[in-house]
Amino acid sequence: MKLGLLTAPFPDQSLEEVAAWTASAGMEALEVACWPVGGGEARRYAGTSHIDVADMTEARGVEINQMLAERGITISGLGYYPNPLHSDAAHRDEVLAHLKLVISAASKMNVRVVNTFMGGDRTLTLDDNWARAEEIFPDVIEHAKDNGVVLAFENCPMIFSYDEWPGGHNIAYSPKTWRRIFETWGDAVGMNFDPSHLVWQMIDQTRFLKEFGPRIVHAHAKDVMIDRDGLYDNGVMSVGMGWQVPRMPGLGDVDWPGFFSGLYRAGYDGPIIIEHEDRTFEGSDDKIKRGFLLARDVLAPFVK
Repeated sequence: MKLGLLTAPFPDQSLEEVAAWTASAGMEALEVACWPVGGGEARRYAGTSHIDVADMTEARGVEINQMLAERGITISGLGYYPNPLHSDAAHRDEVLAHLKLVISAASKMNVRVVNTFMGGDRTLTLDDNWARAEEIFPDVIEHAKDNGVVLAFENCPMIFSYDEWPGGHNIAYSPKTWRRIFETWGDAVGMNFDPSHLVWQMIDQTRFLKEFGPRIVHAHAKDVMIDRDGLYDNGVMSVGMGWQVPRMPGLGDVDWPGFFSGLYRAGYDGPIIIEHEDRTFEGSDDKIKRGFLLARDVLAPFVK
């Protein structure tokens, strides 16, 4: 295993600067955020572009990998997290076109994994969203296969704000949907596993890792705190609004020994990438870095 971080919280720093700090902090991997250079999504921790995939060449890929290797850093995957099942067809076409560029760039850089969302239209039922996914994704997955890249969906419901409520912006959140994904596309796709999204959904982590552990190709380390007063006030029908609070690993309700135990038992030996969405540690680069360092110290004893 290698411990590292997702570069998204550093939009104003170059990849070289992020890599230098990551190495100085004793971490060894980066998931590189690859939203479009000209402008991305406005939501928190989205829109960052540390690699311009639109003009990627094999020579440029070698150059980037060498720069990182000189600092003891490897790329765990390229990350681009849009909503491919958006209600607007033009928006879907736009993000899928960029997703293909990210996949092509990963291939030229000899990066095996591209992380993304399956997406979701919050106004549609799960089955209707799945029907749209079956129409949209075969072409993208075939493109990934042709480029020797595994497309990894994250298990995040993407429901943190009322513009994503009530159905969320990503349907790949439950065992039911994950079974559909792997029954339909098999080893052509994988899971980018984040344990925090199981906690507030009341999905058993041990059971989930036992069933899906062998399909995990990338792992995020993010925590979540259940605000019990907020849950009492709002109830579960609010679907997390007012009571699921993203935290740095160690400050929430994720069972981290159980997380690593399940990964090791499943044979996972890949990257552990810290994902930062904790409002307590934001507002400046120094605060963001402090959050990453705290997470590092919590997770490092498990990463061998």
